[in-house]
Amino acid sequence: MRRAVFARHSNPWSAWTRWATTPLVLWLVWTRRGPHVAVTAAWFALNPVVFPKPADDRAWASRAMLGEEQWLADRPKDLALGVNAAASLASACAVAAAYRRRPAAAASATAAQMALTLVYWELMARYLDGHRRTTG
Repeated sequence: MRRAVFARHSNPWSAWTRWATTPLVLWLVWTRRGPHVAVTAAWFALNPVVFPKPADDRAWASRAMLGEEQWLADRPKDLALGVNAAASLASACAVAAAYRRRPAAAASATAAQMALTLVYWELMARYLDGHRRTTG
C-alpha cells in the first residue's frame, strides 16, 4: 500500500500542491467550522493519490518523496529526523497560534514549517541518491 501511495505522491504536482496548501490547516483551526475540516481533510487524504505516477523520478520533488519512502523504511537516526521534528514543532506552534487567533505568530510558524519541509525534502532527495549509489 505504501509503495502505491508513494509512487503517485512522487509526482511533482502532488508534492508541490500539498506543500503549497499547508496553510489550509490554519484555516480550519482559525474558522473552527466542520465543513472546512471536511474539505481540508479530504484534500490532504486525496492529494497523494489523485496525481498519476510520474514518467520518471528525475525531478527534485519526486526524488524527495521517494527518498522519504526509503528513509521511512530504513528509519535512520540522522539529521533528517531532527529537521522533521523541528518542522512538526513549528506546525504545532502554528496551530496553537491560529487557535488563539494570532495571525503574525501563525504565519511565522507556518513559514518556518514550510521552510523546514523544504530542507527535509533536500535531505530526502540526498538520502535516495545515496541509497541508490550504495545499492546499485
